[in-house]
Amino acid sequence: MNIAKMTRLPPVELGYLLDPKLPVTSLAIEVSPQKMQAREVGCAAVHCHPRGQLIYASSGMMRVICGRDVWVVPPSQAVWVPPDQGHEVYFPGDAALRSVFVDPSAVTGLPTDCTVLKVTPLLRELILKAVLIGNSYAPEGAGWRVMQVLLDELRIAEATPLRLPMAKDERVMRVIDALLKCPGDNRDLSDWGKMAGASSRTLARLFVNETGLTYGGWRKRLVLHEALERLDRGQQVTGIAFDLGYQSLSAFIEMFRKELGVSPRRYARQR
Repeated sequence: MNIAKMTRLPPVELGYLLDPKLPVTSLAIEVSPQKMQAREVGCAAVHCHPRGQLIYASSGMMRVICGRDVWVVPPSQAVWVPPDQGHEVYFPGDAALRSVFVDPSAVTGLPTDCTVLKVTPLLRELILKAVLIGNSYAPEGAGWRVMQVLLDELRIAEATPLRLPMAKDERVMRVIDALLKCPGDNRDLSDWGKMAGASSRTLARLFVNETGLTYGGWRKRLVLHEALERLDRGQQVTGIAFDLGYQSLSAFIEMFRKELGVSPRRYARQR
């Protein structure tokens, strides 16, 4: 079967609907690259809309890009995109997209930058309920009140630190591009410097200046992104650890638990 590289979803009109009487609108899409004969499914390129958007997949993984930041987002997280903020969304595998759009009149108290939020069980159920209610509820009615509770939960949702910032400097991007292709590459900054055309000291400084993270911190974020995606695909923890450059399974498990508060196996069971 001939699989195309990329299939794009049609533009979403709900993001452009301005109506304070509908503070929250919702969208449900089942995404399947295989059924669409595509290696990956993406949104309609970089786009923005006057409504804010909470991008959430109740199952499956997403890759969300906002400006220079990239996130790999599992079902335990969602990405809040403020109004008029350019963004892209990609689906490497099957996913159940459940997005909500927030009218500009109702975004007070929500983050003003793209932010990854932890999805609590209550927030998840409110998102799914919003989808069931649909987009024709009456002001002050039962559906409207559910949307107000959803907005309250969004305002107190906890942010996660797993953003993966990109860089503008070509030397740093040479290293980043190579690591994105092979996250298990264990070369140190001296070796990367020979490839990138900069000394190890210069690269170390540029990573901090360009991304806000040290080289080691940036690569750890990348490893976590890759590990989350592979766990969601059902891969075994041991194989993931060695593929991502760890010499021992225990070291990988300890890093994962320290960063995310749960072991890889428990995370996989929860998913």
